[in-house]
Amino acid sequence: MSVVLVINSGSSSLKYSLMDMEREVPLGEGLIERIGQDTGEISHTVRRVADAGEPAPTTLDATHRSRRPIADHDEAVQVMLDQFSEHGPQLAEYPPAAVGHRVVHGGARFFAPTLIDNLVEINIEDLSVLAPLHNPGAVAGIRAGRRSFPGVPHVAVFDTAFHQSLPTAAYTYAIDRAVAERHRIRRYGFHGTSHKFVSEQAAAFVGKPLDQLKQIVFHLGNGASVTAIDGGRSVETSMGMTPLEGLVMGTRSGDIDPAVVLHLGRVAQLESREIDELLNKRSGMLGLAGRIDMRDILAGVEAGEEAATLAFDVYTHRLRAYAGAYIAQLGGVDVISFTAGVGENAARVRAEALATLGFLGIEIDHDRNERRQPGIRRISTDASKADVLVVPTDEELEIARQALSLT
Repeated sequence: MSVVLVINSGSSSLKYSLMDMEREVPLGEGLIERIGQDTGEISHTVRRVADAGEPAPTTLDATHRSRRPIADHDEAVQVMLDQFSEHGPQLAEYPPAAVGHRVVHGGARFFAPTLIDNLVEINIEDLSVLAPLHNPGAVAGIRAGRRSFPGVPHVAVFDTAFHQSLPTAAYTYAIDRAVAERHRIRRYGFHGTSHKFVSEQAAAFVGKPLDQLKQIVFHLGNGASVTAIDGGRSVETSMGMTPLEGLVMGTRSGDIDPAVVLHLGRVAQLESREIDELLNKRSGMLGLAGRIDMRDILAGVEAGEEAATLAFDVYTHRLRAYAGAYIAQLGGVDVISFTAGVGENAARVRAEALATLGFLGIEIDHDRNERRQPGIRRISTDASKADVLVVPTDEELEIARQALSLT
């Protein structure tokens, strides 16, 4: 059995999954939170895929939760190892052939999964200037992981890598070129691992070659982005130099006139860190309606709440704007997919996002859209000019696939 350990390390958290790559299912996974705080939180789930013919669910889960102080990422990795040792599956029985690390920002340097050595580690750390909230945690997880698994290939998989195929016109900001080059200011795009996975799954589902399809993928979660994909290559995406640009998100503003930042500094006397916090942590759905979860927003809309209705309208207005723009950039579209928490579960969001595209022959079937069922599914009418799909994303599996490809 070929097994890959996937580590997604944040500033104060460490998410992990031990993937059986023959069946492409997790054997065990967990989340360690509040690293470096008074009390850490640990959740570890052991999974067993039911044997063929068993009258049982696809997976049989046992979850173990505990709390204890966790000083740093080295200790977090040790906690992970302890969880496998205590609850299973045993790493001695399922030794990883590779360890895949999610890294948010690869800048313009990394455009593919990359074997990690000391120089790569230094380069990822150097890119922290572009992702100060994300890359330092990834570096800490990489260092701790390499110490714990010294004889195993470690592979960095970058959120930005899929978007390295963006045309120059798509990634270039119209500012002084010398300033932009000096400070590495350009559009990079994010959620690339998810967009790549979903576009490939969609192509397989509709039974057409990936390189012959024009696709749009909406990754709608607390963070949200949309990507235009032509022949399997990202050609336009909503997030920019940082994940702040683009769609309205849970706490992020998305697109905003850059002069607003100047206005807030000049007139409101806000410092740069305060503006950063405002736009990244106190805007989006939270700023408009006081809530982040789309289920709460939709409940507010049903109750006739003005703030929730406005937030929903702003959110879906932006989705429609990007849908139209990306169809124009692609010169048409064959497949439109929705993924991640909101995209997979909020039927009303999907319907409103494409509500004005009937003139292009793109039609959502109401009953298919409202029906909840696991796995990938079509929600467009049989007569629709483009297939509209709901495609569950699996970033851990995609990271594991890319990591295994280098072993």
